[in-house]
Amino acid sequence: MDLEKQPQQPVAPAGPAPAGPAPVGIRASDADRDRIADILREAMAEGRLTADEHAERVDLVYRAKTMGELEPLVRDLPASGAAGAAGRPAASPYGYGPEAPAGPAENLVAVFSSSTRRGRWRVGGRTNAFALFGSVEIDLTEALFGQRLTVINATSIFGSVEIKVPENISLRGSGTGVFGNFEVDTLESADPEAPVVVVNGFSVLGNVEAKPKRGKLIANLHKQMRKHLGG
Repeated sequence: MDLEKQPQQPVAPAGPAPAGPAPVGIRASDADRDRIADILREAMAEGRLTADEHAERVDLVYRAKTMGELEPLVRDLPASGAAGAAGRPAASPYGYGPEAPAGPAENLVAVFSSSTRRGRWRVGGRTNAFALFGSVEIDLTEALFGQRLTVINATSIFGSVEIKVPENISLRGSGTGVFGNFEVDTLESADPEAPVVVVNGFSVLGNVEAKPKRGKLIANLHKQMRKHLGG
């Protein structure tokens, strides 16, 4: 039999290669950095990371240029939400949420001036406070928390940043004072579902202070909303 005269079977074109993980050298987007930061926030709220470890990793997150720099920061942590679903009730007694979509942090800036955030407002996951020859006041005693963990990055240069929280939440911090004061009155709530506020940053010839406000307690969010609606 003459094999050269046999009809050739058509060769099927090769299909697209299955999608795999993003190459480590690909540039990281803001959404990628926020996703990693969310995992770190959840890990600290669950006690997997200390405040110092969280501050160090978050700093590296927002310095990262590529996916290869981001992924090692959460390699030893579960994906955001996975551990929480297994480790605590789905419905928090504080009724957190609906949390605002991931986006830029709220910025409070005082340069030769003052900036204040107080009253009934929904606290986002990240807030940046910067005071230069000025003062920033953040009062969380009547705030509604959209998530369990709130991180405040405070910087004071010849100025002051003052943060007040309810007495029955958890308050942690990590910072440095250079010819100035950085003071966080650590609190650990008896309720494992209570909000956690972490204050990071530094002061140079200035003052950063975070402490509970005597007599102020955070209430169950459902009760707050019923009261607000007149129910």
